[in-house]
Amino acid sequence: MSAVSRPPNRLLQALPAADYTQLHPLLETVELVKETVLADAGAPVQRVYLPHSGVVSMMVNLSDGQSVEIATVGRDSIVGASAALHDRPPLADAIVVVPGTASALRAEDFREAVDRSAALRTLVALYEQALMAQTQQSVACNVSHPVEARLSRWLLRARDLCGSEALPLTQEMLAQMIGVRRNAVSIVAHGFQQAGILRYSRGHIEITDIEGLRKAACECYATVKAHAEQFIGPED
Repeated sequence: MSAVSRPPNRLLQALPAADYTQLHPLLETVELVKETVLADAGAPVQRVYLPHSGVVSMMVNLSDGQSVEIATVGRDSIVGASAALHDRPPLADAIVVVPGTASALRAEDFREAVDRSAALRTLVALYEQALMAQTQQSVACNVSHPVEARLSRWLLRARDLCGSEALPLTQEMLAQMIGVRRNAVSIVAHGFQQAGILRYSRGHIEITDIEGLRKAACECYATVKAHAEQFIGPED
């Protein structure tokens, strides 16, 4: 049997050939449309998503109406896995912030696939550890680090997930992602543009000096990346 080609999701790429061949017929390629809710906190998970591209934000809603991002995920991730495995609602919303594509499968098919494949069970468990590590780092970052460092960290993470320096993001969205007011992002973005690190217009940001952005970021970017590589392996 010829090898089945795989989409660019790191978990799917890491599966042994026999395990992926079994899983492949259950997968459907779907578009990730901006602002689509892939998982709704409090509602049963119907589908599990393995992004190929784009960015998905894991958001927790507060009683005062605010939403706080706890993790940024994409092609190194699987959305809805834990909730689907335990057949219970997720604790956070998963919302598309940069459009892309994903492999999707029904929650019941995912549970059956995990039961059949020890390799898939292991990958999902390792990914959940990586996600927990990112969540903890994100909380610590938002409490401890200045806006410049947090914005740099978020943009670098989004750039890694998209594989592109051009990101379709508004300042309003970036402010929500790092938990600050829009004018704080506007001031920092203007300074970065003056320094030649970013170029932006409404709804579009381009990273023009990647090393400059890395220097402006806090250690949280490298820490999250190291955790992902520790648990699910380095990106090819």
